[in-house]
Amino acid sequence: MSQVTDPKRRALGKGLESLLPSRPAPATVPAIAAVAEPTGKPLEIPLDHIERNPFQTRTRFDEAQLTELTQSIAASGVVQPIVVRPLSHPNDQARYQLITGERRWLASRRAGKSTIPAIVRQASDEQTLEMTIVENLQRADLNPMEQARAYQRLSHDFKMTQEQMATRTGKERASVANFLRLLRLPEPIQHKVESGDLSFGHARTLLALDSAESITSAAQKVMALNLSVRQTESYVQGLINPESKPKKEAKPTQPEDPNVREAQDRLQRTLGLKVHIEDKQGKGRVIIEYSGLEDFDSILTALGGQ
Repeated sequence: MSQVTDPKRRALGKGLESLLPSRPAPATVPAIAAVAEPTGKPLEIPLDHIERNPFQTRTRFDEAQLTELTQSIAASGVVQPIVVRPLSHPNDQARYQLITGERRWLASRRAGKSTIPAIVRQASDEQTLEMTIVENLQRADLNPMEQARAYQRLSHDFKMTQEQMATRTGKERASVANFLRLLRLPEPIQHKVESGDLSFGHARTLLALDSAESITSAAQKVMALNLSVRQTESYVQGLINPESKPKKEAKPTQPEDPNVREAQDRLQRTLGLKVHIEDKQGKGRVIIEYSGLEDFDSILTALGGQ
């Protein structure tokens, strides 16, 4: 039998709520034999009932930052709920899978917590993958190769264009293109970028070289001499345009005008591609060399093309 709520009592309750300080709703722990229904509100879910995200694009966690987060959670708890999805389980035990918040989940376990605030959402494998990738890309602590592979998955698995990826993640399209170009690096050099031995700026500069062998050789020298990004740019430009280049070669030589030469070097650093400026008394042409569709797309992006 349904009960009809007295309008006056409802109004009184509303008035009391506006006068009294709000209190958080008591945490509820879902029964082991029943999966919590998606409500959009945080629930306290046992950590042991949550499985890791198989679609996670992050491969490395900063140990110092994870320790700091663990200490914070031990002292103050988890401030921002994680996001999970319910899983079916053969023995009807409530199980969930992480969508976002793996660092908070790991830190809570280290802090000795038994439960964690979580928002339950219904999501397919495809939706989970997309949410995980986009959430990670919106963070600032992914290493360059993790970002590159995340964009690659969005492109491969969801057929997103660079423009669409930029819109979904709040990044510039040129930035998306530059990260994707990192995947052209030889695999050993990708590992060096991932470990932090080479920065994004180093990697982007090395991509101006035209072969895996030259990139690998240059990267080894950059690391051995501990060159800065600026020094690496000068070194790479010297490899691309050596002063002793034979005159019989058909390739354009370095411009004589220092202003034109500086403009050429700046374009090469910006595009990460070979650029030649042929100038004769203020007239000439700009030659940009590219070796693939990704390079061509980067040129169009830089020029404002679609």
